[in-house]
Amino acid sequence: MGLDHCHGTVMLHESGGVECTDPHCSDAEPARHALVVECGSIQGGCDCQATFYAELPRVS
Repeated sequence: MGLDHCHGTVMLHESGGVECTDPHCSDAEPARHALVVECGSIQGGCDCQATFYAELPRVS
């Protein structure tokens, strides 16, 4: 019996979202993927970072 897995890469977004690069992936659970990256570590960043930081309230 084979292990339930995906050959895509999971991207963990700072906003809390998770997505897989494989369009046929049925479950983006990081445990099912050999490659897991944080969106802030990719070259050029991620669109969610700009949205996430824009939503943070100012302290002062």
